Amino acid sequence: MDAEERLSLITRNLVEVITYDELKEKVSSGAQLKGYIGYEPSGLAHIGHLIWMFKVKDLVEAGVQFNVLEATWHAMINDKFGGNMELIRRAAVLFREIMRSLDIPVDRINFVDAETMVSDKDYWALVLKVMKMTSLARMKRALTIMGRTMDEAELDSSKLVYPAMQVSDIIYMDLDIALGGLDQRKAHVLQREVAERMGRKKVIALHTPILTGLEGGKRMDNVESDEQAAAFKMSKSKASSAIFLNDSPEQVRAKIRAAYCPPRQVELNPVIEIAKYILFSRPGFTLHVERPAKYGGPVDFTSYAELEKAYVEGRLHPLDLKEAVAEALNKMLEGPRKLFERPDIAELVAQLESKVTR
Repeated sequence: MDAEERLSLITRNLVEVITYDELKEKVSSGAQLKGYIGYEPSGLAHIGHLIWMFKVKDLVEAGVQFNVLEATWHAMINDKFGGNMELIRRAAVLFREIMRSLDIPVDRINFVDAETMVSDKDYWALVLKVMKMTSLARMKRALTIMGRTMDEAELDSSKLVYPAMQVSDIIYMDLDIALGGLDQRKAHVLQREVAERMGRKKVIALHTPILTGLEGGKRMDNVESDEQAAAFKMSKSKASSAIFLNDSPEQVRAKIRAAYCPPRQVELNPVIEIAKYILFSRPGFTLHVERPAKYGGPVDFTSYAELEKAYVEGRLHPLDLKEAVAEALNKMLEGPRKLFERPDIAELVAQLESKVTR
């Protein structure tokens, strides 16, 4: 794979790269790149997680030395499972098995437990340096990266440590690339600013789209794009807005049939986004739409651009789109469903489901 092919694979299905020129220069140099994503083990995975999991696969295949940070301490600070570290650790095990069931090359990924880092005094020295270089107001504004509001720090000051830890994670691991959803933009930009002042490596940020919840959303004026995405994102804390990887085929069909999907509109349309960011993210995917002859008959879409054009022009009805997306998504979820049939995983899922907290 030459440099252009690597660059194309690394950047596909992203909404932002900070900065593209820096990434192109590093890829062209042939240097070994180190990348990471951090995630909170905080319950059951929904289909929004597929976006970053598939992107991890792209990066590994592009030759990036990739690390997945199982952010256990971060999840504890963010009150996942009521701060129960044992459950948080078990949720991390589940996520790793889910990735394996989706054919993500977990054997080529370095999984990092946050507890290893926090056992090092040099890590905490770095966290303090980051905090000394960041104003209280800036740190509070960054709380949106953990799905929290600025006011929540008034009740629990540990929340203010979270952004500093995320910035420190990147510096401590000496990373070239940080992968995350668009809602992680504030932390990545803060890292670049702090790292420059410290004389450390400025990370290249790769931002994936945030999947809109099934109830849809509307554009808000005077709101930053990352904040808007976070406001309407699919979330496990609102079950009606999400499709979980252990949902049955019937549940998936029912949820998608009930989803917000206005005709001719693609912006903040969750059904369209599932097609764009999940289904068509896989090479060679074709969306088959089965419909009666009087409505145009069966049709195949081999690219998202082709699908979007037909939908915006009104040549594809929302109901037909929903049925096709549901069937394709159910096929994609066959691997995870087999995983959830394992007695040990079923027992773990039941335990986690009973303890899930925001």
